[in-house]
Amino acid sequence: MAPDPARGKQNRLGRGLSALIGEVEGVGLFGDAPEAEGSRAQSEFAIKDIRPNPAQPRRTFSEDELDELAASIKQRGVLQPILLRPDPDAPNRYQIVAGERRWRAAQRAGLEVIPAVVRDMDELQLLEVGIIENVQRSDLNPIEEAEAYGALMKRFGRTQEDLAESVGKSRAHVANTIRLLKLGETAREHLRHGRISAGHARAALGADDPAPVIDMAVSKSLSVREVEALVKRLKDGGAIDSVAKKVDTNGKDVDTEALETDLARVLGLNVDIRQKAKGGELRIKYRDLEQLDELCRKLTAKRG
Repeated sequence: MAPDPARGKQNRLGRGLSALIGEVEGVGLFGDAPEAEGSRAQSEFAIKDIRPNPAQPRRTFSEDELDELAASIKQRGVLQPILLRPDPDAPNRYQIVAGERRWRAAQRAGLEVIPAVVRDMDELQLLEVGIIENVQRSDLNPIEEAEAYGALMKRFGRTQEDLAESVGKSRAHVANTIRLLKLGETAREHLRHGRISAGHARAALGADDPAPVIDMAVSKSLSVREVEALVKRLKDGGAIDSVAKKVDTNGKDVDTEALETDLARVLGLNVDIRQKAKGGELRIKYRDLEQLDELCRKLTAKRG
């Protein structure tokens, strides 16, 4: 029988979170699931004896989502156990490996105990599983994901290839995400709060100084394509202040400005693009008949 590609991918994830908490296909999440290697049987633990994972890559939790989950827990309880490890600094206490959102919501719901599985893990496994859980569920914002990859590389010597295999992402995705660590703290805050996307940030990193580019992207609600065009214009020798002034005064977006620059370079003449409600105008300014003849030659060069 041919190997199942999906199953092979799950194996590369260190058997995945399902194996870590003893969940297998077709079997319930509670006492009837086989026990995972190195883990203790699922039971209930006092919420007060549990603390968050100090290496948790996720720092931002939506208050609305926590309230919704807490309301669901009040009605149905916690349907999936969280994953814990013994707290190395406190006997009979535990650290969360996976499931902090459920733990937080359970507290809001007024629960005193929560179902959990305990597994002995070292620091590398603690950080790695926390990343895998959040990445697989798309719970991390781009900068949290980048910082988590950075921690694995700096603290544990992981390579980009190792990380890509561990989290089930392409090496290109990991490399592009790690590039976000070049951003300053203000730009990172914009990413954390969703004011810009990772695409905006990566485009801005093409500039010598991405900070003012990102500030403009936020203040003017620029698209990723507009940020790319803005960076291209800056590389051609424009200044961020003059670009900002032009955008403010003539109402042209950055894509239009960049297109004008490209056409002017090809034609050797000043180009003015004017957008209207329907269609628009392309104006090419020439100084004398000699320039007009040259323009006609360029426009008709490929005819015939």
